Amino acid sequence: MELLTIRHRDFKLSVECSKFYATWNKAKGNVGEDALTSSSYTWSEGVESVVLLKGTEEEMPIEQGAPTRAVFFDNTDYPVWVDFEDYVKDAQFGSMLQGDNERFTFHRHILAGYLNYGNDIGRSEIRLIYKVDHQIRRFKFSFEVLSTKLDYHRHWKAIIEDIEREYRMLSLAYMRRTFHGFAPDKNGETPEIVWWSIFAGEQQKFIKACKNIIERPRHRLHGHQTYLRADKLRFVPTFIENELAEHKQELAHLYRVEEQIQTNDTPENRFLKFTLAQISSKYESLRKQIESVEGVSEAMKSEMRDVSITLKRLQSNPFFRTIGRFKGLNQESLVLQKASGYSQVYRTWNLLRRAYSLHDGIYRLQTKDIATLYEIWCFIEVSHIVKEQLHLDDENVDHRNRMEMSGLFSWELGKGEHSRILFKKDNVELAELVYNPKSTEYDNNSTGIKELVARTVPQKPDIVLRLTKNDLQEGMKLTYLFDAKYRIGGKDWRGVDVPPDDAINQMHRYRDAIYYKDYSTNVLKKEVIGGYILFPGNGEPLEVQHAKFQESIKEVNIGAFPLRPKDERNRKLLEHFIEELINAKSQETIAKVIPQKGTFVDVGNRVLIGLVKSSCLDYVESFENGTATLYYTGRQFPTTIALQNLHFFIPYMKGRGIRDAYEIVAVRTITAKEAKRLGGNEAVADDLRLAFELCFRKQLFEDYRKIDAHKMINYTFIDTTFDKIYHE
Repeated sequence: MELLTIRHRDFKLSVECSKFYATWNKAKGNVGEDALTSSSYTWSEGVESVVLLKGTEEEMPIEQGAPTRAVFFDNTDYPVWVDFEDYVKDAQFGSMLQGDNERFTFHRHILAGYLNYGNDIGRSEIRLIYKVDHQIRRFKFSFEVLSTKLDYHRHWKAIIEDIEREYRMLSLAYMRRTFHGFAPDKNGETPEIVWWSIFAGEQQKFIKACKNIIERPRHRLHGHQTYLRADKLRFVPTFIENELAEHKQELAHLYRVEEQIQTNDTPENRFLKFTLAQISSKYESLRKQIESVEGVSEAMKSEMRDVSITLKRLQSNPFFRTIGRFKGLNQESLVLQKASGYSQVYRTWNLLRRAYSLHDGIYRLQTKDIATLYEIWCFIEVSHIVKEQLHLDDENVDHRNRMEMSGLFSWELGKGEHSRILFKKDNVELAELVYNPKSTEYDNNSTGIKELVARTVPQKPDIVLRLTKNDLQEGMKLTYLFDAKYRIGGKDWRGVDVPPDDAINQMHRYRDAIYYKDYSTNVLKKEVIGGYILFPGNGEPLEVQHAKFQESIKEVNIGAFPLRPKDERNRKLLEHFIEELINAKSQETIAKVIPQKGTFVDVGNRVLIGLVKSSCLDYVESFENGTATLYYTGRQFPTTIALQNLHFFIPYMKGRGIRDAYEIVAVRTITAKEAKRLGGNEAVADDLRLAFELCFRKQLFEDYRKIDAHKMINYTFIDTTFDKIYHE
């Protein structure tokens, strides 16, 4: 299907797309038709007509800059045909990316290839470079590439603003297929990518202004001491009248006078010399860096070299030989602000000193692809939700994450240990959030989480949330995974967007592949409790709650949450879910974990309180110090207490109460002799007792808390739960 036809005096350009209406309908369903009808198209001179959807019932001639329906979308193939006139020679596609140019071939006056913008959205250009009678001509056609999942004009801007608020300059990238309008700002730093982007738009105007000044410079009168004979004097200054009378007979006598001559050595021309040298040096440095980047097209390298040569020639112009060194401006110069040529140089220099703001402007700036931006934005959103649900202020959020330089000009968020956010209250850790850790069988110290390993292939979830629980065990961490996917799998029968099937399958893989490694025992344990996809879906919240990907969370702890900018209603689903995770007790959470077939799993909510007799001082001290490893009973143990699902023990210190919790590692029988270390009386020595092997887990209370000893069976044991202990 022919989407777009451009009739130029030198060629006819056609853009096609076989799946356009399917793409259009998908975008229309996700972002609405209004968001797809405000695109604008611009082009360079020589164009006779531009027609959208040529040959269809919706054929539409368009005007330059007028709002029109979009035809270019992400992740879509667009075959392009350019049929040149016979007199055109050696045409090529002029992208800054060599890979794009290699998709096009020129044969028999036809330049053919295809475009696919992947996940790059924003403004882009079709650039053509061709020869007519040995003269190089260039053509540029500019348009918007829109997202089929998010509203570019509304959602993309919100994502950028949120990211830049947290991590300045993290959104920026280089060597992308699209760009965005931005405006310089008076405050902040000027990263090199902004300098280059601004000068790219200003360079031809700057070069032209420099040439105009050199050809017609501003000069001023300057006093100059000289010696002249009397017949060469144009006028006689009063201070030499006596000398002139004294030597009037001496025709060869020279008189010292001051002449007013014109000079180019003005503060404004000194500023021009300084600015030109500074900009030329910076441009040459960045040009060399950019040329070394893999993928830069030969067309762009040639254009950069031409600009560099022009700047060097301007610097070496004889005009500057008489210009002194710039020492600053003592006051504002009207010449720099208003004079022709000078005002453009002054404007460019000011722009290059400023920072940037991603608000609409005339300058170009490239950002990371929308999939990467969405992933970073989801990490920020989850961090905000965790902070909100823990009711913390900024002082209690410890950002240990940092940005790291990645390639030329651009930054990326650190991974694993380099991207940790800790949430604390009263110096007690409540939660941590980690971005893009990589779990492997070997070293997890730099890009992973130390305790988490994957024995098969490396696993790399986008976001890891670890909640710290102290109710069952001191410092126990429960791990949940979130993976941001800039994809939509379709719609269900309710009209609700659903995540891709392979994304859900990936969460199953993460949960099964990532283990907790206890380095003290070198034992692997299951670690991940649940995994959830975050995707830019849409739908009525009441319908979303009953979608399969939401219901599955309750059943198997694998599912998804729609999350997009400015969608507060569906965001609340994630807020409420994280709130439940934070407020749930650890034994309640573990109780919902589905055990392996044939495996009996109990969460250990039951706890045995047992009296510690004071007959043996060492025995009592071991419980007081939290170092006890064994607890033994008397001759009789109540038959009403079931041992098979008893996992915790709390010692009761007579007259004082309870304080510490121990995990029951094993239960066995011992003799009284072994327990009490008695000898001689064989009847006593052969008496069997129950022994609980213990491991200290946590201190429940700051000091001993008294309990009602009358509830104890034979004033010795209580079979209870942690919930009852905390609420009594």
